[in-house]
Amino acid sequence: MKGVLTTLTERGQVSMPASLRRQLRLKPGQPLMWEKVSDDECRVRVVRRRSPGAAKSMRGFMKRFQVDSSLPKTTAGWMKLLREGERE
Repeated sequence: MKGVLTTLTERGQVSMPASLRRQLRLKPGQPLMWEKVSDDECRVRVVRRRSPGAAKSMRGFMKRFQVDSSLPKTTAGWMKLLREGERE
């Protein structure tokens, strides 16, 4: 891709070319990570957020693997079990 020239404003803002926004499927509010590469070069990376539904879909995922009813069912229970091994 050919480079596109933009100008830094007095407030330190830069407009991203529309063609790049479309190609990267960026929307308003999209986080971008700026990284200094050298004295006269920086890299801009798109920070992809996980979709809000992803966390919900993971709820209860481990339940299907927990076949032993004697194992703890809570984080506190697991921590207690793991710490018992530290005392030995």
